[in-house]
Amino acid sequence: MKPLLFALAFATLTLSAHGVESDPVLRIDFSNPGLTPSSWTLEFRPDGSGHFRSQGNAPPTDDHRHMEVANVDRAIQVSPKFAAHAFQVAQHKKYFQSDCESHLKVAFQGTKKLSYSGPKGEGSCEFNYSRDGEIQELGDSLVAVATTIVEGARLEKLLQHDPLGLDKEIQTVQEAAGDGRAQQICSIRDILERLSDDPAVLERVRKRAKALLAHAEQ
Repeated sequence: MKPLLFALAFATLTLSAHGVESDPVLRIDFSNPGLTPSSWTLEFRPDGSGHFRSQGNAPPTDDHRHMEVANVDRAIQVSPKFAAHAFQVAQHKKYFQSDCESHLKVAFQGTKKLSYSGPKGEGSCEFNYSRDGEIQELGDSLVAVATTIVEGARLEKLLQHDPLGLDKEIQTVQEAAGDGRAQQICSIRDILERLSDDPAVLERVRKRAKALLAHAEQ
């Protein structure tokens, strides 16, 4: 019986590994030399699990009220509902296998490259601004998610180095979440929970963190 059990276990592991490898992945690569961070990548799978990585030199500053973070490298989690919508758009747009740049003379908003890879194929398209409403909206949404992640990293840095700076920064996050410039607040749940439970930070910061956590559940 032991050889049979070993064979079954091996087959199970093989199938599991194959399933992970074949999971579709949606990715955006962003670049804008005028911003900090100047470039970043965000990728995730249909269950919302993924990774964010950014790079770019933060400008030197003595102003601790606005602490820049350039290099972020971490696993992230967006909501399955958000991920499902993104993959639906990818499927509807034939996995980005076409030109999505408008070629219009519009203000530079940053170069965005959307990519899909998975069992159904692969493709990518790059744009500053797209006439395709779904493509443009998806790009804007993913940029807003990246904004949330970078803000979360900034809150972590302020908590460590300048706790008083949290008051203004978390207000900025709350305002951005309210008007859509920051999306998927659930991706920074950890730091918000730390702030909401930390008696050493200002009460206003704790209240805003709790309000953002409630927003993340919506």
